Amino acid sequence: IYMETKIKDYILDLVFATREPGKFKNLKDLENLIECGASPRATIYLAQAAKAHAFLEHRGYVTPDDVKAIGKDILRHRILLTYEAEAEQITQEDIVNKLFDEIEVP
Repeated sequence: IYMETKIKDYILDLVFATREPGKFKNLKDLENLIECGASPRATIYLAQAAKAHAFLEHRGYVTPDDVKAIGKDILRHRILLTYEAEAEQITQEDIVNKLFDEIEVP
């Protein structure tokens, strides 16, 4: 299954945003909420799962929608929250939704 470089970069941006949200536009408010972001393995699994999703949709190529369809499930459990986030009742789901809303889609 073919994956264009722009899609790979999108996946990298999503994972890096979990580790260093301050370097991304409109994500600076997440810096004090994420204790530990996604590991490099998350990048690998996002790419593999996006390819699998494209295959199941009978396509030979990956689209950003494939990444979005599986990305939240993969990233949600890879983010550890700070005590501040827990005190404000912010969940991993909230963080992941903000990432997908703010990271530019190719």
